[in-house]
Amino acid sequence: MEIRNIAIIAHVDHGKTTLTDALMRETGMVAEDGGSMDSNALERERGITIYAKNGSIFYKDTKINIVDTPGHADFGSEVERVLRSIDDVILVVDAQEGPMPQTRFVLKKSLELGLRPIVVLNKIDKPAARPEEVSEMVYELFLDLGATDEQLDFPVVYAVGRDGVAMHQLGDERKNLEPLLDTILKNVPPACDAERNAEGTFLAQPFNLGYDNFVGRLAVARMYSGVLRVNDSIYVKNDMGKCVQGRVAKLFSFRGMERVEATQVEAGDIVMIAGLPTVEIGDTLSVSPDQENLPAIAIDEPTISLNFIVNDSPFAGREGKFVTNKQIRERLEKELEINVGLRIDFGDGTYKVYGRGELHVAILLENMRREGFEMQVSQPQVIIKDIDGVKSEPFEEVTVECPMNVTGVVIEKMGKRKGVMTEIKAGSGGYQRLFFEVPTRGLLWYRSVFTIDTKGEGTIYSRVIGFRPHVGEIRRRDVGSMISMATGKALGFSLNNLQTRGTLYIGAGTEVYEGMVLGNAIKGMDMSVNPIKGKQLTNMRSSGTDEAIRLTPPWELSIERGLEVMNEDEYLEVTPLSVRLRKQLLSETERVRSGRKK
Repeated sequence: MEIRNIAIIAHVDHGKTTLTDALMRETGMVAEDGGSMDSNALERERGITIYAKNGSIFYKDTKINIVDTPGHADFGSEVERVLRSIDDVILVVDAQEGPMPQTRFVLKKSLELGLRPIVVLNKIDKPAARPEEVSEMVYELFLDLGATDEQLDFPVVYAVGRDGVAMHQLGDERKNLEPLLDTILKNVPPACDAERNAEGTFLAQPFNLGYDNFVGRLAVARMYSGVLRVNDSIYVKNDMGKCVQGRVAKLFSFRGMERVEATQVEAGDIVMIAGLPTVEIGDTLSVSPDQENLPAIAIDEPTISLNFIVNDSPFAGREGKFVTNKQIRERLEKELEINVGLRIDFGDGTYKVYGRGELHVAILLENMRREGFEMQVSQPQVIIKDIDGVKSEPFEEVTVECPMNVTGVVIEKMGKRKGVMTEIKAGSGGYQRLFFEVPTRGLLWYRSVFTIDTKGEGTIYSRVIGFRPHVGEIRRRDVGSMISMATGKALGFSLNNLQTRGTLYIGAGTEVYEGMVLGNAIKGMDMSVNPIKGKQLTNMRSSGTDEAIRLTPPWELSIERGLEVMNEDEYLEVTPLSVRLRKQLLSETERVRSGRKK
């Protein structure tokens, strides 16, 4: 049976997973109301793909292995490692929005590897869809990225992934996804030829890792040549010169979204191998220790860093099951095995974590809190480098789509963050599309401000474009922190007075402790307050002195909001049930003393 290996790549929310699910239903791999490739709870809640996942379909006596990839820039490392292990890509582009920042990123990586993408213009049923114009925009993007003549001759398929239909021409009948499947068979080269399959020696490279409670670590690998059987003895080699012998305990191949146990796997397939406890992503698997290593999987560098610290607040240990330094270290070491975009410096009691962006780190924190971990983290900082004697920092290309009446506010706020507008285009439906180049430092706290400025009607996307000379100081916040000076339960009477001073993060009845940040203060300076103070009661009756308490709903902290609003002298406390901001020094006396030393 012939094998084809493809990855589906696109910008976030352009319909990759919906199209993959539709292909699964079309070929009978899942029931009509079957599951989705987005199987993780966080993915279903947020409506985005976070982890690259494998599946397979069978069409016209051909097995097509499909890898569904994330579209968000923070998870670009998932895409980078997948592209090395497949033979072609399907580039999905929204027929209304057109190419977006992550479209450019994933396409650039694909073209550099010599792949010849199949372009799918999705969501052509949108009222504002403009498929002909978007097709030209995609062609221009190929030209901008230096595509070869062969790559420029890309096939275009029009689709509505939600309805499970595709067509070669816009006027064709909308029946099913066979036009797309036929295009895959016609344009994607076979994964391996029969001669190489029969005579070649076993050679494979893992591009993902999994874990099973019964068989331990699983390597998701692309078979490049040869045949592999259960109980075969193979070697695991890495670029550092380390070579370890292991024995294959179990083999799995993919059928639909399920893994199926196999006794033998052949060249060209994407398989799971159990029995190699030390295997890592990018290692070379072979039958000979003298086999030349396959090229390592190169990943772009992280852009931000923050410290993970054991939770030492007065409420520590109330909600979490795993609270010790050793438990946090073990969990971070486990994350390193599968999260190739992450880097961690393990120090004494403090772990410096390097990530690809706020969302990348926030997803890790959210997964850990759901597993029962308690910890606190410091304010995210961009990674500053010295390049040829010049102090440099990461920059991002930002694409903003917003109503025309708020473009002035957006441009003003971006200017304050050292952003430079490079282009402005007319969007669809009365919107304008603005392009900026901004230091990552300027974006770290901007997204919530942008939502307020555009009244929720704007969208903002970004992608890292590399390191550039440092642009100097960027004013981070114009507000201070409202800090609790007492421990107890916050009362409505006190909060009613405090809400006029700024925005509260907590509501009445919330337990607080000394040094906990309750909200921001409009004044621009830190302010110590007493949230547990109640109304003074007397035996005297009076008329007209009681006022109805009307509390504004609090601006409740999530992990991403907390990372965005925290100051340098604060920690974000993350527990299974709560997210709190606190000062590093809890008592006001300690903070005053520390301020004098500075």
